[in-house]
Amino acid sequence: MMPIPPFTPHREHDMVEDWPLQSFLELGPLPSAVPCARLHVRQLLWEWKLADLSEAAELVVSELLTNAVQASQAMEFLPPVRMWLLSDNRRVLILVWDASPQPPVRMYSSDDAENGRGLLLVETISTRWNWYFPHDSGGKVVWAQIGTEWQ
Repeated sequence: MMPIPPFTPHREHDMVEDWPLQSFLELGPLPSAVPCARLHVRQLLWEWKLADLSEAAELVVSELLTNAVQASQAMEFLPPVRMWLLSDNRRVLILVWDASPQPPVRMYSSDDAENGRGLLLVETISTRWNWYFPHDSGGKVVWAQIGTEWQ
């Protein structure tokens, strides 16, 4: 498994050991990446006995992966997109990496706009979310937590 980009959403919860259940996917920056990732999330959360978090996690993964695919497709070369799923048996942490150095931007769309609400949806569904630039791999990581708030 590819190492998780250095992650410190909260100083007391920055250790990978805090998240014993882990999965990694590397996908081409293609539209098919999104349904593949959703299916992976659904099956994995069922196996981890966290199916009650599946619907929310699938929606968040759809939004984050869609944004990552679009960011990658806008680049000169087509780098992969990467997704990590981690769990501590009651929460799910989703991390999505793309090679673009552009930070995510929350759009303010009109009521009749067909897109542009992805990060608003992520913010609404997840317990918390944010993004960061990993210092050793370039690009950016957008992350979201599904489940209970940090202790």
